[in-house]
Amino acid sequence: MAKCKTDCIEKPLSLVFEKLGCVVGRHPYVFLLLPLFVAALGAGFIFLHEREANDIEDQFTPINGPAKLERAIVVEHFPQSEEFSQLRLASEGTYASLIITGLQGENILNEAAFSNIIDLDRQVKNMSTGNTFEKLCAKSKGRCMSNAILDIINYSATKIVSLDITYPMNNGTFLGTTIGGVKLDNSKLISAKAVRLFYFLDEKKTVENSDWIDGFLKLLSNYTEQKISSKVHVSYFTSVSRQNEFETNSDSIIPLFSVTYFLAITISIMSCSRLDCVRTKVWVATFGVVSAGLAVLASFGLLQFCGMPFAITVASSPFLILGIGVDDMFIMISCWQKTEVNKAVEIRLAETYKEAGVSITITTLTDVLAFYIGLMTPFRSVQSFCMYTSTALLFCYIFNITFFGACLALNGRREKGNRHWLTCMKVPEATGDDGGCCVGGAYDKNTLKEFEMPVDLFFKNYYGPFLTRVWVKTLVCLIYAGYLAVSIYGCFQMQEGLDLKHLATDGSYVGSYYDKEDEFFSAFGPNVMLVIKDKEFQYWNLTARESLDLCLESFQNLTVADSGISPVSWLNEYMKFGQNPGISLNNEAQFKSNLTVFLNQSGFSQDVNFTNNQIHASRMFIQTVNIRTAIDEKNMLDAFRETAENCGNLQPPVDLIVYHPAFIYFDQYAVIISNTIQNLVVATCAMLVISLLLIPNPLCSLWVTFAIASVIVGVAGFMALWDVSLDSVSMINLVICIGFSVDFSAHISYAFVSSEKSSANEKAVDAINKLGYPIIQGAVSTIAGVVVLAAAKSYIFRTFFKIMFLVILFGAVHGIAFIPVFLTFLCTCRSSREKNKPTLPEPSDKTEQRVKAVVIQNVWCSDPDCP
Repeated sequence: MAKCKTDCIEKPLSLVFEKLGCVVGRHPYVFLLLPLFVAALGAGFIFLHEREANDIEDQFTPINGPAKLERAIVVEHFPQSEEFSQLRLASEGTYASLIITGLQGENILNEAAFSNIIDLDRQVKNMSTGNTFEKLCAKSKGRCMSNAILDIINYSATKIVSLDITYPMNNGTFLGTTIGGVKLDNSKLISAKAVRLFYFLDEKKTVENSDWIDGFLKLLSNYTEQKISSKVHVSYFTSVSRQNEFETNSDSIIPLFSVTYFLAITISIMSCSRLDCVRTKVWVATFGVVSAGLAVLASFGLLQFCGMPFAITVASSPFLILGIGVDDMFIMISCWQKTEVNKAVEIRLAETYKEAGVSITITTLTDVLAFYIGLMTPFRSVQSFCMYTSTALLFCYIFNITFFGACLALNGRREKGNRHWLTCMKVPEATGDDGGCCVGGAYDKNTLKEFEMPVDLFFKNYYGPFLTRVWVKTLVCLIYAGYLAVSIYGCFQMQEGLDLKHLATDGSYVGSYYDKEDEFFSAFGPNVMLVIKDKEFQYWNLTARESLDLCLESFQNLTVADSGISPVSWLNEYMKFGQNPGISLNNEAQFKSNLTVFLNQSGFSQDVNFTNNQIHASRMFIQTVNIRTAIDEKNMLDAFRETAENCGNLQPPVDLIVYHPAFIYFDQYAVIISNTIQNLVVATCAMLVISLLLIPNPLCSLWVTFAIASVIVGVAGFMALWDVSLDSVSMINLVICIGFSVDFSAHISYAFVSSEKSSANEKAVDAINKLGYPIIQGAVSTIAGVVVLAAAKSYIFRTFFKIMFLVILFGAVHGIAFIPVFLTFLCTCRSSREKNKPTLPEPSDKTEQRVKAVVIQNVWCSDPDCP
């Protein structure tokens, strides 16, 4: 029953393509010009600047991530105060920062180094861009926020040696984020390798701040280039640096587009060229690449007319589309070369479409579906990439069966007239496979088809028979087992998360700053905000306070928390305040009546939302430690959120949330694996359904699905071993993985089950003969399409190259080695058409030709569109 269903879909679909090929062959100019009019949609590129979506938070953090909801709660209950406090910021703030280190990594706590530091600090503060730092700075108690280490030495370089400084707390001031790479003697600071300075600006002065930050970057750029005599090395950064550097990423690959298309055209021409000046496919190969380019132009233009955001990840899509489009072109050319040359052009094209149409339809449907499934991910950068790429693939498919088909038909007419590929002048017909610049049009007189390419003969006469030997099959199985073992091992080594420094280009000052930060300032992590959002919580109740103390103790006992640094808690300080005579804070009325006075005197007024005689929310802070890697960030976030959830189960419950601005980016760890698995499973199931519908054997469709899973495991494992983390960028490429693994396996599986040979080994050889070279052509052209990205100065595009290389390599190896061998073990893998075909006596060569001609003539007489 299942076989009947697949045949009922596959066979009519083949006939539809047969008729379409006939129509395109009869009216090539119509199908040549119509796509060119459609390509006019490329005018939508005039909106490109408006559609660009480069906001890092918007594009690379989960939509509606928990931290974004937590931030909304913080902003609602604790609006920005006029009194600046870095600890209490709901965002990163507007700032500039410096990390100063010794030139040779030596101790920086010396007079010479601090003379340079103080001089640099003075230059930054005196810098004028229409406004000085003094006018723009974020202030507390009417004074600009200063740097603690400079305050401690009172801006005197000599005191850095004479003063005793304790670490990380010095007279109540936390120095963990200011001094790094330290050596201690019982908390006394002995030496340090780095000092960090911050310059916070008033966020309300947006325009003036932008000018000042531009001036800061110019100053530091010149300083780092010209200060030859300086005793220190300076890395710098601003709150907008990451965003500005990220937006320049696309500029680094624009020059690579022309190189890519030149490579694609060159490789296509070389692989389709013959010495025969008539049969060579130079123009066909060229216009196959042009067809893919027009598809990108039209599809991208259409989406920009529709207002679809254009994320930077989309910039890698044209490289991919080019590879897929050229791959389908090679399949069509291969099928064309297997038609009889003395037939009418429209009949040859009809047979080409009938043979290739279902195969490229399967791959297009699976690719497009894989990318549309990618729209389910909670990352806008992935959604944008998937929307543009899937739409471009549809256009590429349409352009291939119209524009490229028309080019193939016109080239067929030229061949029919035995005309030279360049001059279109008639040339004498070659008598054998000895064409040259003056003669051409040779073909095999026995088969009436073009002479096979030397590479095709290699696959047919050497590689195919070699692959089907028993010992070779055994060796292939052993190699596959090793491949699978290494891949699975790699999967367990995978790292999660996108390191923010990778969003900047190579050699950027941003990367240098992040490297110094990781090296010297990773001993202390974020100071995490604990927000009690329950307005019914009874702070004056002894039992409730005990419950809150137990909750805080749970946070302090976490391995990622610093138990040596007490939480910043307004309530603890208020309890000390309540020890004064005449005050009883266990009484609600007295608790509330004394709270306002305490908050104003203590500096905790920003930590309690106390309005209308009710505490709507309050917050406290826990210092974290040893957050050095992405795994540490993930574990810290999970531990804090789990502890917060446990606090809600206490009696009485403490309903709180945890928040820090960095959690916006840490949220990716919570969804990246689950969403990747979800996308891969859904897409693989969808591929199975399509394969079952279009490949005329259900069991062989399972092999296609197996190939998908196998390639995914391989790519995931080897990308981890190649230092590529699982993040929103690599997630895109794993979705691509599905489409390409289907491409190769579906082509070879369809050829296997459609083969008219009798034994499984003969079917495998026949399938390899038909598609071995096109698969190699497609793989080489696709890799050529993305290889230039290896030279990109951006992590995003290099990651795209690495994973695409793995996808194509493993997909091609599965297509020409693993899958053919595995299919030979499946002796029942035959199409229903073959099973129902009557057994005929073996004809001689001439009889076979006549029988084929009669059959073809009978078939085409039943088609009213063709003679």
